[in-house]
Amino acid sequence: MSADTVQTSDTTTISLTETAAEKVRSFLTDQPDVDDIALRVAVQAGGCAGFRYALFFDDRELDGDLEETHHGIKVRVDKMSTPYLHGTVIDWKESLEASGFSIENPNSSGSCACGESATF
Repeated sequence: MSADTVQTSDTTTISLTETAAEKVRSFLTDQPDVDDIALRVAVQAGGCAGFRYALFFDDRELDGDLEETHHGIKVRVDKMSTPYLHGTVIDWKESLEASGFSIENPNSSGSCACGESATF
């Protein structure tokens, strides 16, 4: 892939907390070739509020991707999702009731009761 395909930003689009980075790192211990794998964060159509967040491991570098590194974890955001995710903080929350990634997005104008989808 050419060097101009993946852009490294001077400004942070997404912040991954140290706790979230540690959890991602623990998930990656089961993956081969972790040097090529990044956490991809995207906004996709769907969910009860109109859009949903997608977080998954990806070894692809798409044209226009924004790539950032947080606490040693590579994070990639596709060109379409970048404006929706600017300023977003991803954390890992753990309690007796539930465990999972928590997404705080200042661009979201609302969300559904489940907290897994958003409106923009």
